[in-house]
Amino acid sequence: MLKLHDINPHLLVAEYAVRGPIVQRAQELEAQGKKIIYCNIGNPQALKQKPLRFLRQALSLLEYPELLNDSGVLASYPADIVQRVRELLAKHPHGTGAYTQSPGIPLVRQAVAEFIARRDGITADKDHIILTDGASKGVQAALLAILKAPEDGVMVPIPQYPLYSATLALYGGEQIDYYLDEDNGWQLNQDILTASIEAAVSRGVNPRAIVIINPGNPTGAVLSLENIRMIIRFARRHGLSIIADEVYQENVYDGELRFHSFARIMAEMGETGISLFSLHSVSKGFLGECGHRGGYLEIRNVPDDVMAEFIKLQSISLCANVTGQFATYFMVAPPRAGDASHATYVAERDAILADLKTKAEILGAGVNAIPGMSVDIPRGAMYAFVRFSLPDEEGVDAASMSRQERLAYEARRDSDYCLALLEETGICVVPGSGFGQRAGTLHFRTTFLPPREEIESLVQRLKAFHEQYVRALENA
Repeated sequence: MLKLHDINPHLLVAEYAVRGPIVQRAQELEAQGKKIIYCNIGNPQALKQKPLRFLRQALSLLEYPELLNDSGVLASYPADIVQRVRELLAKHPHGTGAYTQSPGIPLVRQAVAEFIARRDGITADKDHIILTDGASKGVQAALLAILKAPEDGVMVPIPQYPLYSATLALYGGEQIDYYLDEDNGWQLNQDILTASIEAAVSRGVNPRAIVIINPGNPTGAVLSLENIRMIIRFARRHGLSIIADEVYQENVYDGELRFHSFARIMAEMGETGISLFSLHSVSKGFLGECGHRGGYLEIRNVPDDVMAEFIKLQSISLCANVTGQFATYFMVAPPRAGDASHATYVAERDAILADLKTKAEILGAGVNAIPGMSVDIPRGAMYAFVRFSLPDEEGVDAASMSRQERLAYEARRDSDYCLALLEETGICVVPGSGFGQRAGTLHFRTTFLPPREEIESLVQRLKAFHEQYVRALENA
């Protein structure tokens, strides 16, 4: 019998906080009949966001082409969707039930290349695009290829999305933490980056790449143009590849900000010597099609023999799921002006984004009105990283602890807090320690995906809980 001590040690040390013990407890409570507000993960349709009709109508015809012979069914579908599906099936007659080329269906990869060209005003090569089962598989492919030796490391933002720490643990790579500047809207700070990489080198780590999440998870920040240029110069100076996690690129709520892709800014800077791995996904944005597991990885500035190794890696899994590949196609090739489905598509898209913006503002204003809590109101993505303070426990002198002792103490405290919040209110959030945080701070990550009335209720319950929790500590 396989025992725990027989398991790969890399698996034993890997952690993934957004589906950790608190979520498991939430599921237990829900099974017992307790109402749970799941704010632990960016899973829009599980939180009552409706799927866009355009994508679901198109996928239904692709999955069951016999519907194309039913005049009654076709009468209920916009004509442009029917025509689009007929054209797709003519070019890809195997439909959704057969394996595709390992990097994905050529026409879908071409559509992704055209999407990037429209978005950025630059050329894109379909043969440097791999269709993936969500962005996660693209991240794993990039990290697996980059980590050549046990001492190789990757710079990861703190706070970060735990996919990166978990994957580095599984692959045996070194995680090089760099802290985002919480006092400056969670932007990147060059001095912090330099100190981080120098500290890693001093302990024998070989930095190979830097991960950027923009817009940010868990912070909701949108990086400025100058910040991105600084990062590119930093990567050039230190010989780093860039992994650009850009899955929230449609989610920008501040009218004064815009999403800037690393591909475009590198092209504008004439930078061709830095390898770039860019990721996008149907799970996020306004689509929220997490269950379809569709996405793409675009690879720039690598020679053909390196690209061939990425194709080989993808071939080991045969190919990404085909329905997800087509979902990616419809993400990058939506209805055009004049199409019968265009008006409905635009109305649904804009309503979802407007609703997310409103809920981000409700959450931000509500949290900032709670004594002892603060948050940088999210300007993008679908998360907020809430900072909170607690009185020190009786008999504990946190100031005298080492950094590691302090982090462990705070990890226990924010986990205890989030578990108590769940038990008392039914609100399921993730402790900040699961994403990383500076010593001396406490946070939790929450989404603002639930319906507006639930967000309003969440803020009220959070205020009452926090005040009671603090009083209990003060009176202990």
